[in-house]
Amino acid sequence: MKKALIFQGGWEGHEPKEVADILGGILEEEGFEVNITDTLTTLQEDDLTQYDLIVPNWTQGTIEKEQLQPLLDAVAQGTGLAGLHGGMGDSFRWEVDYQFMVGGQWVAHPGNDGVSYQVHIVDPDHPLTEGMEDFTVVSEQYYMHVDPAVKVHATTRFPVAEGPYQTNGEVDMPVVWTKKWGEGKVYYCGLGHVAEIVRMPEVMKLMRNGMTWASR
Repeated sequence: MKKALIFQGGWEGHEPKEVADILGGILEEEGFEVNITDTLTTLQEDDLTQYDLIVPNWTQGTIEKEQLQPLLDAVAQGTGLAGLHGGMGDSFRWEVDYQFMVGGQWVAHPGNDGVSYQVHIVDPDHPLTEGMEDFTVVSEQYYMHVDPAVKVHATTRFPVAEGPYQTNGEVDMPVVWTKKWGEGKVYYCGLGHVAEIVRMPEVMKLMRNGMTWASR
């Protein structure tokens, strides 16, 4: 049986416990033994290389070097990394090594929550997005700083909401991407502001496919 670790916490506005329970349920359906923890000390106390997949779900916050380094090392050695929204893409803002591994970092959500926007599936023949069509989300539209090494699987077009960034014209922002970190596979989905959005059928499918794909 494959093993997965989900660490949840940080800013409560993202409903970390509820989202972790949803993601854990998906993994259990896929045959994983799932360990959900609400403390970062797990990262330094456990042997992270025993896990086939690690799912960060910790918005903002701080992490000690003694906690971050084992995570970086485990993924480099082949443990998969997968997550969503701010739980993975807006974690530990001071830690550039973490952002380097993830492949991007949240910087803005123009219009805040409640923006209606389209998610465009770039490669519907890829196993991550096979058979999926473009869909609409009413939530935060994440503007990211993104590693040019990532492979993009879905995008959203800016601008939708008003802001000074509009003078740059239209831009297609990655929503779903993958990359490698050493031997480990990394998957990120920018959707999932709260549990209600995570429960959308499209987001559930993206996370199911992404987590199983990233797993060792």
